[in-house]
Amino acid sequence: MAAAVAVAFVAWGVLGADSLGSVADAALGWIIANLGWAFVLVSSAFVVFALWLALSRYGKIPLGRDDEKPEFRTVSWVAMMFSAGMGIGLMFYGVSEPLAHFVTPPPGTQPADVGEATEVAMATTLFHWTLHPWSIYAVVGLAIAYGSFRRGRSQLISAAFAPLLGTRRVRGPAGKTIDVLAIFATLFGSAASLGLGALQIGSGLRAAGWLGETGTGLLVTIIAVLTVAFVASAVSGVAKGIQWLSNINMVLAVVLAVFLFVVGPTVLILNLVPTSIGEYFRDLAAMAARTAAAGGDGTETWLSGWTIFYWAWWISWTPFVGMFIARISRGRTIRQFVGGVIVVPSVVSLIWFAILGGTAIDVQRGGTDLAGQASQEAQLFGLLDHFPLAAVAGVVVMVLVAIFFVSGADAASIVMGTLSQRGSIEPTKRVVVFWGVLTGAVAAVMLVVGQKDALTGLQNLTIIAALPFMVVMVGLCVSLARDLRSDPLVRREERMAQVLDEVTEQLGDVLAVSDTTAAPPVEGSTGAAAGDGTAAGDTGEADVTGDTGDVDGTGGADRPARTASAHVERGRAVLRVPPHVVQAEQQVAERRRP
Repeated sequence: MAAAVAVAFVAWGVLGADSLGSVADAALGWIIANLGWAFVLVSSAFVVFALWLALSRYGKIPLGRDDEKPEFRTVSWVAMMFSAGMGIGLMFYGVSEPLAHFVTPPPGTQPADVGEATEVAMATTLFHWTLHPWSIYAVVGLAIAYGSFRRGRSQLISAAFAPLLGTRRVRGPAGKTIDVLAIFATLFGSAASLGLGALQIGSGLRAAGWLGETGTGLLVTIIAVLTVAFVASAVSGVAKGIQWLSNINMVLAVVLAVFLFVVGPTVLILNLVPTSIGEYFRDLAAMAARTAAAGGDGTETWLSGWTIFYWAWWISWTPFVGMFIARISRGRTIRQFVGGVIVVPSVVSLIWFAILGGTAIDVQRGGTDLAGQASQEAQLFGLLDHFPLAAVAGVVVMVLVAIFFVSGADAASIVMGTLSQRGSIEPTKRVVVFWGVLTGAVAAVMLVVGQKDALTGLQNLTIIAALPFMVVMVGLCVSLARDLRSDPLVRREERMAQVLDEVTEQLGDVLAVSDTTAAPPVEGSTGAAAGDGTAAGDTGEADVTGDTGDVDGTGGADRPARTASAHVERGRAVLRVPPHVVQAEQQVAERRRP
């Protein structure tokens, strides 16, 4: 069903791009006006939920067997996760977003000078690229990894709903609907990224002087060529394809960042790192709460082009990014998973935007109208023109974008194959090729629908496609929380805590009785010593052990210890406490002997 609807969409775009564009515009307007608040609220809720899981008692639960080791080395794990997560986006927006917020500050902000404008621009950029997006990824990835590696379920989005809906419903129409929505979100989210990559490469070819004006036909050709490349990578498998490409891309990205750091405003970049962090956390609440209610139509338009688009984009990426990072995270604990998925990429994003964005803002402040370039995708190449080796750096950028394109679409096509084949870890090559080609076709249609403003076409359709899956993600959080409460490790800890509490209570009662029994005798009572102040005997009353007097020659002072031991033995029989706990209790009782 998902394949048929996707093919119908492509046919609609080819045969009636204008009507598709009109419908998309109308749908987008209604979503932003009536449901924009939902994207804003739910995205922040995902952040809170992910951090709670990591910091709570559930953080120690492993994504696999209790003694299982991680499948991939940490360096490769981070590289694959980062490359598949938002590589093209960082290349496309690394210069353009900080520059856009610097030239035109977000609604509700009124920077007094250039310094404040820089801080606002960097904080807003980090808001869109650090904690929120990776928390969104972490929620879905964690649900899939936990259900698959810990509970033995299939790697399907629907399978993670078993604790909430029940196994029978998950395997029925409800589960299939969830997986279809996941496929659609993946298809449009990855297609939007591919469209951005095509725009960036086309701009690079034009900046290098290799081509003139880049029209829609050229962009479609670029998509077609790269689609062939990522399909070839996808059918080679994760170990051979994605890991190899991701490691290459990490090296090239580091080379580009170091180059700009050295030849650019090094001191300004270093200053921006702590300044951006401080400004980000200072303004986090205000940025997370920004909706159209605060500024009317102007704020609504800004949100649809920035914050809501980003949240929708990240949500639409979650099925394939979440499933992919789940697949490579076996053996890690929940705390390691959330920490790695959120913290490491956020730090990399901070450094990346400080270097590229800080350099772009410095050039703009120096009098060059970098923001006035013909398009956003051209601003990066315009920045490189201000430094040595611009042509070489431009080629590196295009290679980076191409590999990000290939690795991201590679992962997406494999994930869609998994979803459409009911959770198969190794989907057939025929299915992977089908979804890869269809992803390229959808990306081309999204560019055509945008016509002169191709970027707007990508953004509009991404928001529309992400809305249904946002509802799915809310249910996923509820299901995961319920699943974790019954984890074997949690159950064992709860049982042990319960037993220890019961034993402690029993032992406290025993010691209280012992203290009462060991109290000094009243003057004149039977068995009191004549002058030494110690009990020399007892009254002959029976205690709980059945003794009627001093039968062992130690006197009545030994009775509390014997009484405590009897209670401990009785507690062991009732509670069936483990032997080492009983031994510890007996040692405490022994210490009470006079």
